[in-house]
Amino acid sequence: MKTKNKLELTWIGKNERKKIEPRILVEDSEKSYGDIEFGNLLIHGDNLLALKSIESDFANKIKCIYIDPPFNTGAAFEHYNDNVEHSVWINLMYKRLVILHNLLKEDGVLLVEIDDNEMPYLRVVLDEIFGRDKFVAQICVKSNNISGNKTANKEKTVLRNKDNIIIYKKGDSLKVKPQYIERTRWDTHYNTYIIFDENNNVTEMKKFKDILIENNIIENNQTVKEDLLNNKKFYKFIIEHKKNICRLVNSIPKNLKTLSLEHPNEIVSIDDGNNVRYAYNGGRISFLESSINNINGEEKFTQLLGDLWTDIDFQNTQNEGGVSFPANKKPEALIRRVLDMFTDEGDYVLDSFLGSGTTAAVANKMNRKWIGIEMGDHVYTHCIVRLNNVIDGKDKSGISKYIDYKPSGGYKFYELAPSLLNKDKYNNWIISDEYDADMLAEAMAKHNGFKYIKDQDVFYKQGYSTEKDFIFTTTNFVNLKYLDMLHELMEEDETLLICCKTYQEECDNRYNNISLQKIPQSILKKYEFGDVDYTLNIEDEIIEEEGVEIDEFES
Repeated sequence: MKTKNKLELTWIGKNERKKIEPRILVEDSEKSYGDIEFGNLLIHGDNLLALKSIESDFANKIKCIYIDPPFNTGAAFEHYNDNVEHSVWINLMYKRLVILHNLLKEDGVLLVEIDDNEMPYLRVVLDEIFGRDKFVAQICVKSNNISGNKTANKEKTVLRNKDNIIIYKKGDSLKVKPQYIERTRWDTHYNTYIIFDENNNVTEMKKFKDILIENNIIENNQTVKEDLLNNKKFYKFIIEHKKNICRLVNSIPKNLKTLSLEHPNEIVSIDDGNNVRYAYNGGRISFLESSINNINGEEKFTQLLGDLWTDIDFQNTQNEGGVSFPANKKPEALIRRVLDMFTDEGDYVLDSFLGSGTTAAVANKMNRKWIGIEMGDHVYTHCIVRLNNVIDGKDKSGISKYIDYKPSGGYKFYELAPSLLNKDKYNNWIISDEYDADMLAEAMAKHNGFKYIKDQDVFYKQGYSTEKDFIFTTTNFVNLKYLDMLHELMEEDETLLICCKTYQEECDNRYNNISLQKIPQSILKKYEFGDVDYTLNIEDEIIEEEGVEIDEFES
């Protein structure tokens, strides 16, 4: 049987599949804040391990994932190590992107902000994970102005002042809310003014210029120019008369065009049940109203936004959220636009490179649920401070002044638990001393695909996979007497998995509805435990030859 050749990107370590340990999350109730049952999570820890830890609970539940990973430019940032050889960077991203794909809803969307250094390779990786047909767009965002030190190499290269936002959908049902930006120049094609009577019948058609002269907006000898939008009186007039000012366009339903050509030099109309459409001499009349949209609470003359975004200010975000993160902070306006395009209130938004907390802060202000993951200590110094102010309604910066934002929400703060198993001085695998009985029970439930919920009345029901299938973890030695006691308590149609350090041999196969497994032997082959380094060491293959060093990657 012949297999189809496919185009794919290969790199060192691609086929080396790591069995990532799904660690549990440990809530720090002193840092949790506000309404902790709201559903928001703030997680401190390595984002690959943290993503793995939430994968089973949040698979197919996240509507929008926005990440801004280190760009791998070779520059050293205060909070991130961004100098990683290309294969290492791709490999690290691949592992994370696979889990992110699993977390998305079928109508969900992933957005990755990236510069040109790794963008082409990232596109191919995403094609492989999501499918090439799931590519939505690549947005170019003007992220800085070329000035000062940035002009040093102007005679040697083409200077860059943009980032890319690569967008992929998971399924085929993605919905996008159109976005508009304010126009800076008047469209002189709007050259006609139609007057209606009280019954919405056309009574007169006049030149727009004559109307402007009648209303003392321009002089008799003036023409209607593009720069008229700078005239406040003119701007106010067009907003107030948006239903009268119009232009002719070529796109027109066939029946309306036929009717219009049958009545030359007359305005004709057809009511299709939803709208009344007008035409004149075979052209459809398009009213200015269709180009007036609300931007930040004001009606503006707008144009539809495409994949080139030049209107968002990246330069003055230093004080947004009340925390300083000068090298990496993204404007709240950027995240607001993304969330407005792809999400509705109540949807889950995730950012696994949370940085200063912008994505979570904006999601909270816009009444979206959120999950933020950050490994750096700035989760304490930046994210917590910023998010608490948002929840309390104290943050007046960023998008706060443009939206109907009310104090609300809250989050549970989690630390990523240490590895369940470590080696002792004799090189034997043992349960970590940092795990108490409850943590061990939760970990074993996660390792075996059970939902960890302790029954308050029945001690052996510590989690379930189905309505009648339970898991029980104990550090006690399980003998026949103990097993018989458990079986006696169980209902006939229930099944039970017992996880313990050791048990009497005769317990095996004693009951068809009870199975036993030893800790740690039963899970050693499932995952990698201990202090695992998920960066790929390629020094022997590449670095020695090139004579450079690679620093440890901080995700």
